[in-house]
This record gives sequence, C-alpha cells and structure tokens, in this order.
Amino acid sequence: MLGEVLAEVTRGGEVESIHAGHLVVLNADGSIAFQKGDPTLAMYSRSSLKSIQASAMVRAGLKLEPKLLALVCASHAGTHIHQLGAQEILAKCGLDENSLQCVMDRPLDEELRRVSQPTRLAMNCSGKHAGMILTCHINGWSIDSYLHPEHPLQKAIAIEVETMSGESIVNTTVDGCGAPLFMFSLLGLARAIRSLTISTDSVHQSVVQACREFPEMVSGSGRLATRMMQNIDGLFMKDGAEGVNVASLPDGRTFALKISDGNARAVPAVTAAALKVFGIDAHEVEENTFGGGKPVGTIRATF
Repeated sequence: MLGEVLAEVTRGGEVESIHAGHLVVLNADGSIAFQKGDPTLAMYSRSSLKSIQASAMVRAGLKLEPKLLALVCASHAGTHIHQLGAQEILAKCGLDENSLQCVMDRPLDEELRRVSQPTRLAMNCSGKHAGMILTCHINGWSIDSYLHPEHPLQKAIAIEVETMSGESIVNTTVDGCGAPLFMFSLLGLARAIRSLTISTDSVHQSVVQACREFPEMVSGSGRLATRMMQNIDGLFMKDGAEGVNVASLPDGRTFALKISDGNARAVPAVTAAALKVFGIDAHEVEENTFGGGKPVGTIRATF
C-alpha cells in the first residue's frame, strides 16, 4: 500500500518528512501517460466518487437545477449557501434535515467549525444525502433504508461505478458519512472520471457541467477543488478523505492520486505537479512549513 514517495516536507533545507502514495495520469485517449506506485491496487475512492454517485441518481430520475446538482456532488464547507441548498433539495419532497441519515458534524469551514455545533445539515455530505433522499422519493423507494447496500438506489450506484470504471467492486463498506463505500482500483477511478468527462450521455454531462459552473458548491471558497476549477478553464476536480483526489479535462486527460498515509497536506502540491504533466500551471502558491512563525521550508512534490 505504501507506493512511492510523492511529496517531501522540508525544514531548514533538509527533508523532515515524506508522503508516499499512488498516482496515475491518463492521456486523452485513456492510455497511461505517467504513474507512481501501483494504481492497480484496490482502494477506497471516498468522496472523489460523488460525481459517479450523482450520475446514478440523475439516471434514476433526479432532476435538479445545476447549482443544487453540484451540491449533490459536494464535500461542502458547511456555509449558509451549502446548508440552505441541502434544505432546498429536501423541501422538494416535503422533508427537512431530520430525514438525513448522515452523521452529525461541524462545518469544514475553519471559522464556522470553531463556533458551530454539530448538525447533519452542516456535515459535508449533506448535499449527497439530500439527493439520495429525493431520488428515493421520486421512485417510491424506502427513505428509511436509503443507506442499506441492498437498497435499489445503492444497487444503481454500484452498477454505475462498475460500468464507468470497467471494474468489479471488490469490497463494500461504510463511508464516513454512513453511505456505502466501494473498493476498486485507483486506475479504475481515473477511468471512471475520464469516461464521465468525455461522455456524450446527457446524464454525465449534466453532472460535470454543474460542478464546473458552480465550483463553490462542490467544496467552498478557497478550498482546493473550488479554487482549481475556478482557475483552470474546463477542469473538473473532486477530492476525498484519506488523501484522494481526481481531476479531468474536457479532452479526457485525467489523473487520480492517493496519499498512502491519508494525510491531506501533500494533496495540493501533488495535484499541482500532476497538472504540470499536462503542461498546466495551477498557479498554486507553494505551502510553507514554519518555525517560530516564519517560513523555514516547504511541502513539495517529488516529480
């Protein structure tokens, strides 16, 4: 699982720590342009898979304006616009936040997290859960059991995952929010997101375009996926817990990465370096390490 070193943390001109992991970069035609570690290892995609989950919901009849559809794909910051959006989705079937079965949490937004109490609405996956509930309502499926792996919705999502990735799911467990979580390879994730990006299926295009059009709903102001989609024309990006990130360009060029120790601090640097493989400058400011309140080193990619 260790993979190869993807990033170094320096202090005083010396390497203090390293972050190893796996990375696969695909050309527009789907062939592998570059890789580190072993992207064929089975792993959990975490929230980087939300666009595929949303696609299954849309295919099952979910109809939302793009701003709210982007929220269904989100790991949002829990700000007012995100919580209000989740409430709007639930209101379409006459329900409120009490119907959510995601865990209670404080907002990811740092300022709000310090002053807020945990709620299900503030939890970063509440948009996805609201979308799941509305999809169940539209189809007459049970809402009480919408998180069960054998529920019709979760079966539809599993089919979408396997179809898009071209792989079989090797294990199903529970994500941090309580929804089913599927294990398959990082390469399969990259191929799924590439397929989503270049697909002519109106379902897939509606999901991708919603995220590109409303990147602030997918994550939040100043956060990685939002700022990169705002700064790079046509980019689709979705990060996930435990050091996972995936991004794709309109022509099908795609990458997926996993930091093996699950630490997200190296993800921005590795992401920017992966984009450089495509010749794209992400305009990311190199993150510093500090000593005595002053910069004494950096977090940098090794490739």
